[in-house]
Amino acid sequence: MDDILHPLVVSTPPPKGPIASPAPLEAEEVATDLKAHRDSMSMATTQFEQAPATSKAFRERSKSVGLGSYAWTLNSPRLPIDYVSPVTGSSVPYKARSWEPTLETAIKAIVSIKASHVRSFDTETSGNIHISFLSLSLFFIYLLFSFSFFLLSGGYTATGFIVDAERGIILTNRHVVSPGPIVAQAVLTNYEEVDLEPVYRDPVHDFGFMRFDPTRIKFMELKEIKLSPERAKVGLDIRVVGNDAGEKLSILAGTLARLDRRAPEYGVGEYNDFNTFYLQAASGTSGGSSGSPVLDIDGHAVALNAGGASRASSSYYLPLDRVLRALTYIQKGEIVPRGTLQTEFEYLPYNEVRRLGLKAHIEEKVRNKFPEETGMLVVRSLLPKGPADDILVPGDIIIGCNGKMVPHFISLFAILDDAVEQEVSLTISRGKKVQDVKVTVQDLHSITPNKFVEIGGGVVHELSYQLAKSYSQPTGGVYVATSGHMLASASAWRKSIIVSVNNIPTPNLDAFIEAMKTLADGARVPVRFYALHKAYKDKVMIMHVDRHWHKFRLAIRNDTNGLWEFADMPPPPATIPYTPSTASFPPLDPSLALAQKLMLSFVAIDFYLPYLVDGMKATQFYGTGFIVSTNPPLIVCDRDTIPIGLGDIFITFANSIIIPGRLLFLHPFYNYVILTYDPTLIGDTPVKPIEFSETELNQGDEINFVGIGNDHSVVMKKTTVSSVSNIGTRECSPPRWRAMNVEGIKIDDSLSSQGGLITNDEGQVQAFWVSYSSQNEKGKDISFMSGLLSSLVKPTVDKYLRGEKMVFKGLNAELWTMRIAAARTLGLSDEWVRKIEESGSSRHTLLYVLNILDERSACAQVLNVGDVILSVNGKLVTRMSHMMLVHQQDNIDMIILRDGKELNVNVPMSEFSGYETTRVIGWQGALIQRPYKAVLEQVRNVPAGVYVSCTLYGSPASNVLRPGVWIVEVQGKPVKDLDSFLEVVHSHETEMSRRRRPSYIPPVQRTADEQAQLEKEQDDEALKPDDDEDDDDDNDEGYIRIKTVSRNETVRVVAVKLDLHYWDSWQLIHDDKSICGWSSEDC
Repeated sequence: MDDILHPLVVSTPPPKGPIASPAPLEAEEVATDLKAHRDSMSMATTQFEQAPATSKAFRERSKSVGLGSYAWTLNSPRLPIDYVSPVTGSSVPYKARSWEPTLETAIKAIVSIKASHVRSFDTETSGNIHISFLSLSLFFIYLLFSFSFFLLSGGYTATGFIVDAERGIILTNRHVVSPGPIVAQAVLTNYEEVDLEPVYRDPVHDFGFMRFDPTRIKFMELKEIKLSPERAKVGLDIRVVGNDAGEKLSILAGTLARLDRRAPEYGVGEYNDFNTFYLQAASGTSGGSSGSPVLDIDGHAVALNAGGASRASSSYYLPLDRVLRALTYIQKGEIVPRGTLQTEFEYLPYNEVRRLGLKAHIEEKVRNKFPEETGMLVVRSLLPKGPADDILVPGDIIIGCNGKMVPHFISLFAILDDAVEQEVSLTISRGKKVQDVKVTVQDLHSITPNKFVEIGGGVVHELSYQLAKSYSQPTGGVYVATSGHMLASASAWRKSIIVSVNNIPTPNLDAFIEAMKTLADGARVPVRFYALHKAYKDKVMIMHVDRHWHKFRLAIRNDTNGLWEFADMPPPPATIPYTPSTASFPPLDPSLALAQKLMLSFVAIDFYLPYLVDGMKATQFYGTGFIVSTNPPLIVCDRDTIPIGLGDIFITFANSIIIPGRLLFLHPFYNYVILTYDPTLIGDTPVKPIEFSETELNQGDEINFVGIGNDHSVVMKKTTVSSVSNIGTRECSPPRWRAMNVEGIKIDDSLSSQGGLITNDEGQVQAFWVSYSSQNEKGKDISFMSGLLSSLVKPTVDKYLRGEKMVFKGLNAELWTMRIAAARTLGLSDEWVRKIEESGSSRHTLLYVLNILDERSACAQVLNVGDVILSVNGKLVTRMSHMMLVHQQDNIDMIILRDGKELNVNVPMSEFSGYETTRVIGWQGALIQRPYKAVLEQVRNVPAGVYVSCTLYGSPASNVLRPGVWIVEVQGKPVKDLDSFLEVVHSHETEMSRRRRPSYIPPVQRTADEQAQLEKEQDDEALKPDDDEDDDDDNDEGYIRIKTVSRNETVRVVAVKLDLHYWDSWQLIHDDKSICGWSSEDC
């Protein structure tokens, strides 16, 4: 390729006298796209004529440069076009060329890219990925280098630039385009926004192309930047223009210092470029500048900004040689041919290559033919089972390919990329032996996955070349991009390879799909897998098959429109996944006779959440349950084991049989739930309900503790009740259910266990040893064990056995105890003190209102925070247990102490049975529900709307909506409940889909006559009222306006970019007919 630069011969000083202008043809070529205003050039700048260069087969590479001066190279350094040699002793002034006209034109072709990964795929995770410039303790893979992303909530920003204005083609980085599904928009310099379609991402090198519709640009004439890789020279003065650190436009200066830097490494298991040189410059680019053009003073792109060193002010740029080749294919609408040997080469200097056996006469020939080169290519690594496996070995020196010498990456891959599926001959030097080897070039796209499977909330696809190279594994195999609900049940986490499912080998994605088709919903099957970082160690775990919470579908990439198109898989087989089985309990030592008797009432419980709703932050829970009835079958467990009603319950009997369980109800204020199960599935397994004791426990009582240890063994101990005291829990963030207004049992020397029973010597249960969940002062989740009195459980069980309607009533207030001394300070009279002292109560305390749980409730209209409760229904109240007697009444009479005065009030009780979540909507990645009980206690004025419980990474909602807010308006229309929300959003989605071509004609598409006509109109036309909402204006660019209110009453209006392809609407509805208690359906 002819070098169009004009090298300056530094050994000859420029002549004195006037400086001539550039030659006409050359000047015209340089300034083709630079039409700056005549006054935009600084009076202190000018141009300088340089002599033309000779043509060369490959561009020269100066291998290094010193600080402030050029280091020694074989040839004289080639200086940048804007370099001006100092003229000593001359009175003739000279001018340096200005960057102003260059940048004025270039910025019109540079765009800011906003994007989100909508699914985890390959090296990328949905939403948050490659987080540059954040704490290394959180993202340890970025020890030295980082991509120049800038992260937003649920997405990221980067830069691109237009390389073909007519076709709307934008060049950016591969890690911006992403190998997986993304949605992206480009924001031009005049703040017009347009949707982008990812059309090409190179499998190896860090570049890719996106496309937009040029006709969508209304107010600006598009420009493009020419790719000129041959202009990159050591010492070239450059500008990096782009979206730097989230800024809309930043211009950073630098000087090219190296043209042969090894590709930066971003960490094992992450995307890494290889088999190419990188350019290096001292320019401190940062997050968001990925994809920025590296410009010379003529406005040509000489490289593509890719990454930087986080410990130094160095930036790394990708050369444009292979980019320019790919662009020509993209412009023709053809597939870019890419070949591979699944081999990584490295460029080593001659002194290192000699150590590998390079002979002197070969080195002489290479030096003579390529005098600018200072090294040769050497095989660094290759993958097992690849095309070059057992043919090439690390350390092989590459001399030629197909009879041509290949001194560097460009020359080698120019041959390989054009020889896909063909055999090539490589001339190598292995040690001192020179030989020719034959190897077939593989299609690189064939080992770059272009499809994935969604199942059980997870994503799997075949192992890519990128990840295979990171871990030295063969390509292929079923890779877990994200585990989701189903694979997480088997602890098959991200970056695992699934070897088999239900003993069916899964060597590829098609085999995995066929294996999953054979499995019934709810089945429990073995899964064999290994983690990539421990490929030598297989694991076999049990997976719970999920076909009821999430869809099972295949997605295939369509490079025509940039979308991944989904195809639903067939429904699961109708076979019942569980068959009746019988198990027995192992005999225990005679000294554990009491434990042997009670073991028949113990079960183990596992609970798996498909979605994070009701304030949940974890998805897997386990604990111990206790059989309280066999006809009908009923089990009691704590709410730290089953915290909410949405999820899959599995019950284990005798450590042998696992069957599904079904939730009957969660107690609204006591720490237990009641489950049921199908007794036919446990056959003749001996089970026995517990016997309740009628004796109330008191401090100092001797009791027996029988429980299940953390290793599922039986633990037993005779101990003493150390105290009966209030259970204290903190408000949680995010809000979730917590126990309150209840007393707990503490025992001496409690054993480490998952749960157990506190009994008398006859085995009658006096309390359940259960786990309570809360948070500490730092907001960290904690749990603690305490005894739940059986007298709080038995009435509810008896009521259910009698077939009565389960309705729970209680105070909508959180209570706590107060010492008499504090009550005196508040105005408690001596008469009440005497009543308390004469009551015979073991505690001289009173209850007071610590918190109102729902400001909308009738209770909130009567009671205030700080009210001291003196009596309830005429009886003195000194401890929490006294309040359990009034829970089923509609109203209670209280005497309270408020502001030093005694008041008689009638307090309405609240009904709690309807507060549990029975419906969840998924819309644009937001999980929306009715505000649940725990939320209401943390807000003073409850907004009228629907509550955002969670947003999924990479979704449109995650970019703008925060979990924990109420949606009160959509497109200016009020939202009161879930039905009205769906009505409004679906109406807007229908409106968007029916819009016709807008009648508005943008300025860049108007004729001269149309423009002249519009100019005659008055300027104040834009200020006239216009209340016509039902028009064909599409200027909202696919956004929908959402008004939200937070718990602290902060009001925000945000715009959500609708994505109906990747984020459809669905809902979960409580369904008593289903085993899990829920059904899923499209909205």
